[in-house]
Amino acid sequence: MEISFNTPALLFPAISLLLLAYTNRFLALANLVRHLHDEYINGHKERTLLIQIKSLRRRINLIRYMQGLGVLSFVCCVISMYLIYAEMDEAAKYVFAFSLLSLLSSLLISLAEIMQSTHAIELELSDIEELEQSNIINDILAGKEEKK
Repeated sequence: MEISFNTPALLFPAISLLLLAYTNRFLALANLVRHLHDEYINGHKERTLLIQIKSLRRRINLIRYMQGLGVLSFVCCVISMYLIYAEMDEAAKYVFAFSLLSLLSSLLISLAEIMQSTHAIELELSDIEELEQSNIINDILAGKEEKK
């Protein structure tokens, strides 16, 4: 299999967008951590809050690994392009393969972080008693009553 200069270059926009998405997730979590920290300092030391804080710590670590592997993938793409330019095609193939594996690992960790995030949201919703007792028929009937 022959690898061209364009092959690793194809990943540049994908990796850039992925890193931007990871950064946005990190910033959203950082804001949430600040909010929960303020609640904790103000004396709202409920069990749910402590569980959320632990979950956020795990999610931030996952995002750190996602970003690190994404950057590693990007660096390997650049190195691969240089190796192609230097006509070291065999080495370029291995470096590009490592880049793809780094990207795949980053995506799998992203999936784990999304699952952790979903669990955190379910935990938050479990505190709302109305949602636990709600069902689609009651929701439809309640909607009709509100319109009257």
